[in-house]
Amino acid sequence: MSCVKVFDLPSIEAKLKELHKITEKEDFWGSPEAQDVSREFSRCQARLDKASEMRGEFEDIEAIAEILAEAEDPELEKEFYSRAEKLEKVIEEYQTLILLDGEYDAGDAIMTVHAGAGGLDSQDWAQMLYRMYMRWVENRGYTVKLIDELPDQEAGIKSVTISVSGDYAYGYLKGEQGVHRLVRISPFDSAKRRHTSFASVEVMPVLPESVEIEIRPEDLKMDTFRSSGAGGQYVNMTDSAVRITHIPSGIIVSCQTERSQHMNRATAMQVLRSKLFERTLRERQEQLDSIQGEKRSIAWGSQIRSYTLQPFQLVKDHRSGCEIGNVQAVLDGSLDELIMSYLRFLKNEK
Repeated sequence: MSCVKVFDLPSIEAKLKELHKITEKEDFWGSPEAQDVSREFSRCQARLDKASEMRGEFEDIEAIAEILAEAEDPELEKEFYSRAEKLEKVIEEYQTLILLDGEYDAGDAIMTVHAGAGGLDSQDWAQMLYRMYMRWVENRGYTVKLIDELPDQEAGIKSVTISVSGDYAYGYLKGEQGVHRLVRISPFDSAKRRHTSFASVEVMPVLPESVEIEIRPEDLKMDTFRSSGAGGQYVNMTDSAVRITHIPSGIIVSCQTERSQHMNRATAMQVLRSKLFERTLRERQEQLDSIQGEKRSIAWGSQIRSYTLQPFQLVKDHRSGCEIGNVQAVLDGSLDELIMSYLRFLKNEK
């Protein structure tokens, strides 16, 4: 019974029944939500199978422990410790899924890295962050699509936007939103002085088609221009790149990596929907903070993490308190410890 409570099998089974009822609706498979519901059903089924497997393994190990309590058996004791160690790792993986319980955590993400004020140093730092996330994404086997990139002629990037596709991409990456601070000896300073650079990261969920975001055509201004990025030998020969301005909010999005103007517009509209959704969430949170009379420790756009290369080496997450001395490993994409510490922190805050 204790295993059932820990693994929360009843709630998973209830969710599966709910999703199954949705799939039985007439014309379901032709609806916009079909793909999203199917993905959620598969995730829940996989979680149920994993939980059932863990419960069975736990009961077997418990039975072995009872036998060992009555008589010594070296071979059986060896099996006990081996299976217990494997089960511990599986439970840790399952606990991660429990942490990723937000409404859009299981879906894909749109991420934008912006260089802060500071010229070449900040642009170079933005490039380093982009490389860091690309390494992490590759290590997880996720799929990345470049949406828009604004490189600088001298060094680094001014901004870059990508979409990351894979199970729980948004859930893992959502904690990266905020300001990232770098302290190092500037490679652009002939006097070799220490500089502090800033870059900001935006992370938004790729919204299911079933989520309604009102965007009136009259509120949009669309400009086309010639792409300056990658995308094939013909990408620079036509004005296929698209820039969309949402006039009421002032939000500007662009896409220049697709072959056609139509495809670039569709991708830009997807990014705009996510940005407007994120804006709504932020305004709602600010209203709650105002009512409560205090600011939460995790504020939108706040400095979330520092990466120090000089005079010592340390990466510190200012929310969870997680510290890592191997800065180069983090910059090479080893972000799991930082990500998991934030998810645990967020769960405790809730």
